[in-house]
Amino acid sequence: VQLVESGGGLVQPGGSLRLSCAASGFTFSMLDMSWYRQAPGKERELVARISSGGSSTNYADSVKGRFTISRDNAKDTVYLEMNSLKPEDTAVYYCRGGYVYWGQGTQVTVSS
Repeated sequence: VQLVESGGGLVQPGGSLRLSCAASGFTFSMLDMSWYRQAPGKERELVARISSGGSSTNYADSVKGRFTISRDNAKDTVYLEMNSLKPEDTAVYYCRGGYVYWGQGTQVTVSS
C-alpha cells in the first residue's frame, strides 16, 4: 500500500496550492479519504474528508470556505485545493486512506 502526496511548497499569504495524493495497493474507490495536517508542536488534526464515492465532504471549521477536497476514482487520486492561505495553515499535510493507511506527508509553508 502506498499513498504519495505532492504539491506542497512555499507560498505567500493569500496564495493557493493544490495537493495531490496518489494511492496504490488497495481498492481506492472503496475507502473514504482524508487530509490531515500537523504543525510544529501541535497534534495532528483532520482538515477534510471525502466519502468513497465523493458525494459527501466534511471540513474543519478553520478551513471551511477556503479548502476543497475532491477525488478521481479513475486515477486513484485525492486532491486538496487550498485557497486564501494563511500563515497558520503552515504544517505537514498527510493523506489518509480509510482508518489505516497514511502517506509520508508534504510540507506546506505560508510565509511572506
